[in-house]
Amino acid sequence: MTEHHVIASGGFSAGIRALGAELTSLRDDRGAEWLWQAGPEWRRHAPVLFPIVGRLAGDRLRHAGREHRLTQHGFARDRRFAWVRRDADRCRLRLADDAASRDAFPFGFVLELDYALAGPRLTVTAILSNPGAEPLPCALGAHPAFRWPLPHGPGERPAEKAAHRLVLERAEAGPLRRLRDGLLRPEPEPPPFAERVWPLSPDLFAGDALILPRLASRAIRFEAPGRGLTLSWEGYRDLGLWSKPEGADFLCIEPWYGMASPEGWQGDFVDKPGLMLLAPGESRRLAWSVALD
Repeated sequence: MTEHHVIASGGFSAGIRALGAELTSLRDDRGAEWLWQAGPEWRRHAPVLFPIVGRLAGDRLRHAGREHRLTQHGFARDRRFAWVRRDADRCRLRLADDAASRDAFPFGFVLELDYALAGPRLTVTAILSNPGAEPLPCALGAHPAFRWPLPHGPGERPAEKAAHRLVLERAEAGPLRRLRDGLLRPEPEPPPFAERVWPLSPDLFAGDALILPRLASRAIRFEAPGRGLTLSWEGYRDLGLWSKPEGADFLCIEPWYGMASPEGWQGDFVDKPGLMLLAPGESRRLAWSVALD
């Protein structure tokens, strides 16, 4: 099986691997790499989070009187997807339930990831289907890590990390959520900035990820003087922002549907807050895209 595939369009390129259906590279028409290259601080690039986002208490999924071990962010990021198509500017990969997945997650599913590149815009579409006879409860998330500082052109000096900022599509007045030992803390917090523009600093992540549930925005811009990217999404409801507080050179901008279990919650998985629930035979399409400039 071919492990990697590269798609290209208009001088831009993206690399995808079968393991985890993970995006591993995103290069502009000057050859500059925009995606974090899995350094020692964090050994991933852009994992697919399924069938959970975040953690379950004790890493245990409880359903129909049984317990299943399911670790943080689920198993899709560590499973080899099958290639459905590999074209010059597009590819699609597929993962379906099997005996190994049902040992951790006792539900039927088919998850396809479609990567399409059109010049400076990469679109990643997830098609999630329930082939089973009972409802499919699950979460799904993207976890792309972009270089921070952003790449610079030939002869240019890189921007300082403190010169970067996030610009949300809308001001987000809703509560911010934080994690403690991987679980959702019960106390909501106000967003760190009241306006659409959020200056960036590693200090923002001293308390782990910033989680914006059910946010109004459907796009966010990550920029420094003279360069930037815009990430937009459809179908996802929540947004996670994360970096290593010690100052690793990446920023994760993560559209999610679902998040970690609240502290103290240990019910049947079907009743877990924030999950999507697909009826037998139902399919759902979620997408995110990133445009470089």
